[in-house]
Amino acid sequence: MKKQVILLFFASFSTFAQTNPTITSWMRNFTGITGRHYVSGNSTPIVDAVAANVQTVQYNTTDVYVSATGIPAYITGPFLDGNPTIATAQNKIFKFPLTPTQNTGTPTATTGGNIGVFINGVALFDYRDGVSYKLSTGANAGGPLGGMGDGVWNRDAVLAERGGFDCAKAHPANGNYHHHQNPSAFNLDLTVLSSVCNTYPADGLYVINPSQHTPLLGFAYDGFPIYGAYGYANTNGTGGITRMKSSFSLRNITTRTYLYTGVDVTDGPAVSTTFPLGLYREDYQFIANSGQDYLDIHNGRFCITPEYPNGIYCYFTTVDANHNSAYPYVVGPTFYGNKVVTTVPSVPGGTTTLTSNTFENFDFKITIAPNPASEFIAIQTQMTENDLKVELINELGQIVKVNKILQGSTLAIIDTDSVYNGIYFIRISNGNQSKSFKVIIAK
Repeated sequence: MKKQVILLFFASFSTFAQTNPTITSWMRNFTGITGRHYVSGNSTPIVDAVAANVQTVQYNTTDVYVSATGIPAYITGPFLDGNPTIATAQNKIFKFPLTPTQNTGTPTATTGGNIGVFINGVALFDYRDGVSYKLSTGANAGGPLGGMGDGVWNRDAVLAERGGFDCAKAHPANGNYHHHQNPSAFNLDLTVLSSVCNTYPADGLYVINPSQHTPLLGFAYDGFPIYGAYGYANTNGTGGITRMKSSFSLRNITTRTYLYTGVDVTDGPAVSTTFPLGLYREDYQFIANSGQDYLDIHNGRFCITPEYPNGIYCYFTTVDANHNSAYPYVVGPTFYGNKVVTTVPSVPGGTTTLTSNTFENFDFKITIAPNPASEFIAIQTQMTENDLKVELINELGQIVKVNKILQGSTLAIIDTDSVYNGIYFIRISNGNQSKSFKVIIAK
């Protein structure tokens, strides 16, 4: 009888491990693809000797251990604000709980540095860049500016450091490459806020598609999942697809003397062109909204997703109607759950190494957007084990343009500026199999 119970336990755990997204969702590098980076003035990427994405995933009955370099398969850099560093290998082992728990006490505030990990092993930071206003000098200080501010009016990195983000909307801090915001490329937004992709194109982690539930992008440091910008309208998984909306909005203020909660604080600078509204986190207010597509004060909600049919608390990477990042961007300013994720020096004994490749066959989802297209076509897939060829074919069967989705990446962009209007086909192949999709180009 005891033997049967043990066998039943391991059978149940094996099934759980095969379906638990905290174990199965990571982009594991099976082919040795390495990172690449641009340097300013050179639009040809440099191939690095550092393995990209996640190297191993190991788990036991309570936790999963994710070993990653912190380097993505998409091209990083350049960082045009004078940032002297490039993305370098971090070689971290992250310990995530298989069953995250809600924090029923005082919420834990997010901090500087890592507050989550995307599925390719790249770090997530919150809104801040370590800079705050210093009343005695009438200027910002701290972080990359040096010195120390008052720590009351804290600068928003997404606005203040936009000029230093690469095409994928990220940059390094002392080599630790990270996103503060929705990890899709600038040039795929409906309103493009940075021209860096024009000279140094890259893809980012995923493409926003308003007609599909966005993929699971990572996990916060409380263990709860992070999704992209669109989800089911209703928390029970019904109502179609809609944009997940932040419940934070800019305050209607011209001076900075108190917080939106009414607390009087050390003065910040008056709102001006030098210190515009939105430059500081404290420029925002939280107003709860009863709509199911509005998120709570942690920037999440409890809901059903494709990976969690029974429902779980989820964070979302909020964007506005133009797909530009919207505060608080991903997680924050506090965690929903108990912050228990940490890095460890080694993986303990008794763990199982995940060896199967989730994407080893050709039966995976492919997203083509926008369609109709005018300036570009973005072809988005799940991570692939091998390179995929992407071809744009006209109605005569002629191949007009060719691109690739590299192993460990998810995206290929086909520029349509030089292509005539009409009906075309996107053919995606892995050498043995292919899939074709009809697209319309209308400029």
